[in-house]
Amino acid sequence: MYENDSAAEVYDLLYQDRKDYAGEAARITELIRERTPDAAGLLDVACGTGTHLEAFAKLYDRVSGLELSEWMAARAEERLPGVTLHRGDMRSFDLGETFDAVVCMFSSIGYLETTADLEDAVSAMARHLTADGVLAVEPWYFPDTFLDGHVSTHALRTEPGDRGVARVSHSIREGGRTRMEIHYLIAHTEEGIRHRSEVDYLTLFSRAQYETAYRKAGLDVEYVETGGGSPGFFLGTRG
Repeated sequence: MYENDSAAEVYDLLYQDRKDYAGEAARITELIRERTPDAAGLLDVACGTGTHLEAFAKLYDRVSGLELSEWMAARAEERLPGVTLHRGDMRSFDLGETFDAVVCMFSSIGYLETTADLEDAVSAMARHLTADGVLAVEPWYFPDTFLDGHVSTHALRTEPGDRGVARVSHSIREGGRTRMEIHYLIAHTEEGIRHRSEVDYLTLFSRAQYETAYRKAGLDVEYVETGGGSPGFFLGTRG
């Protein structure tokens, strides 16, 4: 992934144009409060640059974020002054506090490599739930839903038109994971055109593997499809 602030800016520009962060936060909050009506505290695991967390902050009395990437966490801190941003690995973090809701959005869970990693992460998140709290994880594709060879393109121009960004990706299946090659072209009136690229690997965990991880963490689990191109959510409670 990217390593500096200019890359974080490009990341935010692209995805804030493509994703309805506020709508997604409202949708998962509705699901959470159907199960825990008084949910007031939320932890966003793998919160990235804080775009979902910014939306959650308007819906909960208390929010915190956890992020492994230093540049993403720094960007989130710029966006959300006064919100606690923890640095940590989702598989092993221990914050010493609990929340009514713990969420992991934008298929970030897919960056884990093994079922042991998945189980460790779900257990760590479950340990940070209050007694009636809800764990909501947005999965990556399942092995039977991934489209091998998928191509995605996106472009935008900023106002007043001094910068443009284009993104193209190609995703293939390699064994039990997705190999996603991504290229970016960033054009600026003064800096000209720059190129960035990355290759991301995301694991194609099965629905059963997610459900097993929840149960091993002591949670009852259900999978809720939300439509609109979303992969849905796994929701867990202590029953």
